[in-house]
Amino acid sequence: MVREEVARLRAALDEAESRPARLADASETVTEVLAEPPRGVVEAVADTVAGSVVPRRAAGMTASVLPPDYQRIVSVLESEAGREGMRCQQLAVALGLQAVPAKVEGLRSKAKRLVERGWALQVRPGVFTPLGMRAG
Repeated sequence: MVREEVARLRAALDEAESRPARLADASETVTEVLAEPPRGVVEAVADTVAGSVVPRRAAGMTASVLPPDYQRIVSVLESEAGREGMRCQQLAVALGLQAVPAKVEGLRSKAKRLVERGWALQVRPGVFTPLGMRAG
């Protein structure tokens, strides 16, 4: 019984002693992988914002360069209903979403990002229009 306990403790000690070496090996591997240039990655457009999928608008750009969710928002803003300016609750309904706080706040965040990147205007707090339109 004592020998079994000693054997179990030795196995646990061996495991504990090998753990730092395994962690060091893993850390070294991660460092090497991160140091390698990515394979097959196309250089990002210079006008994009780091960490963002919404590029800054430049002359000649169309909404087709935007991710699908943002394309839909721009499309609704450019529709007849959106030209007068839309609140995010109205935008949610126009997009077929429930006008619940989580959806409305998500749209508000995306609409503000479109404003920051030059794709839309915020004419009053919480009221968004397509670029070049002014809500009365």
